[in-house]
Amino acid sequence: MLFVPGDRPERYDRAVASGAHEVILDLEDAVAPAAKDRARAEVAAWLARGSQAWVRINPADSPWHEDDMAALRGLPGAGVMLPKADAATLAAALRGLPGRRIIALLETVRGHMDLPALAQMPGLARIAFGSVDFAMDSGIADEGDAMTPVRTAIVLASRHAGLPPPIDGVSLEFTDPAQIRSDAVRSRQLGFGAKLCIHPRQVPHVNAAWLPTEAEREWAGRVLAADAASGGAATAVDGKMIDRPVVQQARRIVAEAAGAAMT
Repeated sequence: MLFVPGDRPERYDRAVASGAHEVILDLEDAVAPAAKDRARAEVAAWLARGSQAWVRINPADSPWHEDDMAALRGLPGAGVMLPKADAATLAAALRGLPGRRIIALLETVRGHMDLPALAQMPGLARIAFGSVDFAMDSGIADEGDAMTPVRTAIVLASRHAGLPPPIDGVSLEFTDPAQIRSDAVRSRQLGFGAKLCIHPRQVPHVNAAWLPTEAEREWAGRVLAADAASGGAATAVDGKMIDRPVVQQARRIVAEAAGAAMT
């Protein structure tokens, strides 16, 4: 999911063509206070022409929040990303935009403490992790494994609530492909289903991180072949026992690889 500054309309269509699965038009961090009204008008005009995207509005305690909400009420095709989300602000957004797809962006300790209740709110589409802001609010460094318990809690809360896998926060690196992909692979391994991007250069490397590797595809093929040969009875591959969850994992990998080949 690629962020685009809301006050840079010349970048909207380029972002759509970047290969990102979703585009987020940003009215919050990427837009200076003096440009907020112009950015909102540019975003509304583009969406009114039939284009579709998510819009990150300004947080509930900002002077621009209500104007953002009002603009989006007339644009039913726009999904909403709510920054600094907690139980109270998400509930208010769901009431203010009934029936709208809303992503809750968790960026504060308060939002994290509200996570069990927040994840269960009817109408919530998905949870995203704002790791940079959360690091500042919590004092936990977003380096190494320090933030792993926080990320795991978001993944588990999403799973328990029946939501799609959550979206991990941005990587601030956008010039080193290996680092970008490494960050995204870690997100995938932790159970996230997507990752936020701040630059088009990140998109292909993030997308690649969610594709099965050649080794994973080969392993899945061996598992399914062994399962078929055994008629579903207990068997082993590479010296390890194969049971139903392992077979299901192999089928998922094969399906993901097939889907990627068709795109």
